[in-house]
Amino acid sequence: MKVTDFTKGSPAKHIMAFYWPLIMTSMLQQVYNFVDMMIVGKGLGDHALASVGNMSSLFFLIVGFSFGLANGFGVLIAHSFGAKNMYELRHRLACTIQLTVIIAIILTTFSVAFLPYALRLIRTDELLMDNCLKYGYIIFGGLTASICYNVSAATLRALGDSRTPLKAIIISSMVNLSLDSFLIFVVHTGVEGAAIATIVSQIISTIICVRRLCQIPMIRLRKADFVNDRSVFVDLIRNGLPMAFMNSITAIGVMVVQYFINGHGVNYTTAYSACSKYLNLFMNPASTAGNAMSAFTSQNYGAKQYDRIKQGLKVCLTISFAAYILLGSLMAIMPEMLVRILINGDEPVRLACQYLPICGVSIIAVDCLFVIRSGVQGMGDPVLPMWSGVLEMVLRIAAISILMDHIGFRAAAIAEVCAWTGALIMNIYAFCRILIPKLKEKNNSTHVLQKKIALR
Repeated sequence: MKVTDFTKGSPAKHIMAFYWPLIMTSMLQQVYNFVDMMIVGKGLGDHALASVGNMSSLFFLIVGFSFGLANGFGVLIAHSFGAKNMYELRHRLACTIQLTVIIAIILTTFSVAFLPYALRLIRTDELLMDNCLKYGYIIFGGLTASICYNVSAATLRALGDSRTPLKAIIISSMVNLSLDSFLIFVVHTGVEGAAIATIVSQIISTIICVRRLCQIPMIRLRKADFVNDRSVFVDLIRNGLPMAFMNSITAIGVMVVQYFINGHGVNYTTAYSACSKYLNLFMNPASTAGNAMSAFTSQNYGAKQYDRIKQGLKVCLTISFAAYILLGSLMAIMPEMLVRILINGDEPVRLACQYLPICGVSIIAVDCLFVIRSGVQGMGDPVLPMWSGVLEMVLRIAAISILMDHIGFRAAAIAEVCAWTGALIMNIYAFCRILIPKLKEKNNSTHVLQKKIALR
């Protein structure tokens, strides 16, 4: 099984070779989520689409937490791989597996038990409540599949393998869309059909990733690797929890936005569901560049190749700017054409056309945020990115609570822009605070060594 050592060779060549399978994987995920929503909207109506969309903030709260943990664990695995410490790598992987089982049980129990209360907390309209519960119980009941995929895919990325997750998503996407269409249009199951299709596809993608991990000789685990070492568990939790909390804090901010949106009726909820899908889709290239930055930075930080981190940053930011020019323009120039693909009602379309151009012009802020924040996390500092998540939440809540009654649906878009900008500024500071001293330290060591050689 091929893995990639990011500590040697051309940074641009390595990142682009890693990025293309990664972006195809990520885009396929977004596309099949998008088509999933389109099938629900066209097959079951705008209210069903609003119900599924209403669940997205709650789903991100739980799954985003597990995704953050997985990425935090992956950073430490990449550090070990970059340092060529295979014993430490295997031990960290064994502890990751044990933690994943515990986390899956806790999160599944918690999310299923509190789903009705959470839906009421965000003021879910009674017209949508029944569908939200049907969809939510199945999605959260099968949460283990999503968590296991996140952890296995993060481990593969840490080892420089972005091809296996691509293969997993290609296969699972085909299963998801086929099963989705069959259950909704043929069996007429309603929104629960979309949920079942999602869980089945996630199980398949997990099996593919885990099978590949078992084929890598250097991480083939032995009984000795599972010997409990408190320090390894502490390191994994210390690195994973802040990244998990960052995602959950961001999700709480989004839930508060959903609370204000839902308070204005089903048309607002429907418009926001469609806009959120486009925003997630068009953020994807930069978000994926962030994943590439994380893997590249983690390995090179473990190997103390700090100059290469700086070079990797330039490559990933270039990808983000290219994505902004293309996709930001689409949101700004053709919002109605985009929105009518998903929804039918004239009022939700009108509202969505207020939101998309604002975010289209400003999406460069979050595009850069993904890359720089991933670099900070890859250098082993998950705490400042977590605090940037707190700032993001505060700015998002403050903006929508102040502006919603004055400018209506546009307030949701402005809240996003404020949150992105604040978090970006904090992460730029964090990135410079970590990397600049490391570069100076390495340069000083190089100068001392050169002087010693010259004196000899």
